[in-house]
Formats: sequence, structure tokens, C-alpha cells
Amino acid sequence: MNKNNQSSNLDLSSIQKPITNAPPEVKQIIEEVLKLEKDKLYLKTPRNINEDILKIIKKVVQ
Repeated sequence: MNKNNQSSNLDLSSIQKPITNAPPEVKQIIEEVLKLEKDKLYLKTPRNINEDILKIIKKVVQ
């Protein structure tokens, strides 16, 4: 592995650390929000994403 590759792996690891160390509930919220965003990518003007994210958070917290 060259030095640039090692550096980028360390950077990626430090970015992902809060997610990988997060409690299961937080991981679930992150996964569902990412899926929601992916599903809305094709829309020209995605609407109500904030409300959808709020629903996800409320569902996981309850």
C-alpha cells in the first residue's frame, strides 16, 4: 500500500468512527435517512424530506 492510500484509509476511518461507534438506534436512524435520501435522488425537487427524517427519528426513539 502506498503512502497516499494509507493516508486516505486513515482519513476514511476517522470519518466513519463516530458512525461505527454509535449506539444501534443512531445507526438505524443514519441507515434509514441515507436510504430516504437515495430514494429521493431521482426527484427533480424532493419534497418533505425534513418531515420524513423527523418521522424516522420519532419512530426509532419510541
